[in-house]
Amino acid sequence: MLNRDGTFNVSREGMPFLRAFSPYHAMLTISWPRFYLVIIAAYLVVNCGFAAGYYLCGPEALAGTLGVSATGHALDCFFFSIQTIATIGYGRISPVGLAANVLVAVEAFVGLLGFAMATALAFARFSQPRAKILFSEKAVIAPYRGITAFEFRIINERNNQLIEVEAKIMFSRLETHDGKRVRRFDLLPLERSKVAFFPIQWVVVHPIDESSPLRGLGAEDLAASNAEFFILLTGVDETFAQTVHARSSYRFEEIVVGAKFADMYRQAGDATRVDMRRFHEIEEAPMP
Repeated sequence: MLNRDGTFNVSREGMPFLRAFSPYHAMLTISWPRFYLVIIAAYLVVNCGFAAGYYLCGPEALAGTLGVSATGHALDCFFFSIQTIATIGYGRISPVGLAANVLVAVEAFVGLLGFAMATALAFARFSQPRAKILFSEKAVIAPYRGITAFEFRIINERNNQLIEVEAKIMFSRLETHDGKRVRRFDLLPLERSKVAFFPIQWVVVHPIDESSPLRGLGAEDLAASNAEFFILLTGVDETFAQTVHARSSYRFEEIVVGAKFADMYRQAGDATRVDMRRFHEIEEAPMP
């Protein structure tokens, strides 16, 4: 249901497209390459539309054009539209007559609004704080204080500081009730659900005690129930003083039973160093 990169693997059917579509939200959430493609496509479409309008006004509507053929005149109209919408105004080509001047006035207005909106969207994307949390490739079921525990490891990939970081784990699996397979969800209690500061790595631990829904479940049981662990992290970005989120999930095949995470710390003078090369490493650990 939830991919490792935090995106949802769920599609909704029967919802009208226009009812669910939000242009502003879409422009803030699409990738940067798609964002630039949308802006470039809109820029070309608008200029082609106004160029068609100048072309329909006739050859005499633009003074100073050099194109003698239909194609040459169309190119003159297109590049005049670019000059107008960007308020460049070289001065060689100028509008003549009411229709052409009305088009210039409309295009100038559209250009002011369009560039303002494109700039605002780009700024909103740049200024929007986002968490960049690295999740361990595998989660483990490891020995823990005489019992076992479900564990995974996280670290902040950026140099900024996150404070008041809180973790939540939702355990999902299929169960049979009255002959029907239904999905059940349980919020797992953690050894420590929140850390005040997050400068280094954090191993999030759910103790598998008598009250845990994971008690008595092995790798085969997790696979049979199509188990999945949803992870939600919430924290405050100290740079922006705003709340940021990160999410991921672990499916049953991404969980290693009888293992623990390798030590990442090493001391170098007065500084504590974290060896990122060992972040995903796990070691075999005998189970109690």
